[in-house]
Amino acid sequence: MNITQIFEVVAIFLVPFLVVLIPVYIGRRYGTYHIKKSGELKNAPVGTVVAAAFGTLAFFLAFVFQISANRYNERKVLLLEEVTNIRRTYLQAGLLAEPIRSDTRRLLAEYVDLRVNMGKDKAKLNLAISRSQQILDILWGYAETLAAQDRSSEVYSLFTTSLNDLVDNYNHRVTMALEYRIPAVILWILFIVGFFSMLTLGYQFGISGNGSSRINVVLAFIFAVVMFLIISLDRPELGIAKLNQKPLLTLQKQLQAEHFSLGK
Repeated sequence: MNITQIFEVVAIFLVPFLVVLIPVYIGRRYGTYHIKKSGELKNAPVGTVVAAAFGTLAFFLAFVFQISANRYNERKVLLLEEVTNIRRTYLQAGLLAEPIRSDTRRLLAEYVDLRVNMGKDKAKLNLAISRSQQILDILWGYAETLAAQDRSSEVYSLFTTSLNDLVDNYNHRVTMALEYRIPAVILWILFIVGFFSMLTLGYQFGISGNGSSRINVVLAFIFAVVMFLIISLDRPELGIAKLNQKPLLTLQKQLQAEHFSLGK
């Protein structure tokens, strides 16, 4: 993890933490000032507002968390589908004539290596994506060559179908991982609702004489942890909420073993 990523991770936790801590402090100070200036103030209406604000905040948190959790699960499904598609394409390449058969299997083995290393080194992400696209383009060129030879061939049909599934899986995975994000407007609304919810809570603390700095810090920490989890699930490139790569690693070992066996 480089310095930029460390800064991003710290910011993901620190910003929600301050979004809670600062408004609670401001609200409490203002509530204390207001009660001193105006004398005794009924607390019931303020409590109702605080309850309504926190109900809205809880709804937004649950809504945003569901979005990020669903996308995390979708990425896991795409990973399993990708492993299946690569393995199927690799096996069906054995039906092809040389040199396409050997080239296809070699390129698929390289494709798997890129996928594994992509999860280890985020700095090489763009390079890995570019090379993966090149490999898929080369493989599709082989499919076009087979079509020119005999489009009615069952071998061509099987290989093209599995390769097409692999290309679709690649496009879905890259789009899901790098382009689809929780919309910024939703995060802004969540932070605004959180800010004013904590402001009203701090105000209630001030006019009632309750609350303490420790309670404020604990509340800020809880909110920051929840937001940290949400954003981590939504941004896999941070490398915090990682998918289990075991199926991909197992496939890599299988392809390496088969290549070694064929080489001998």
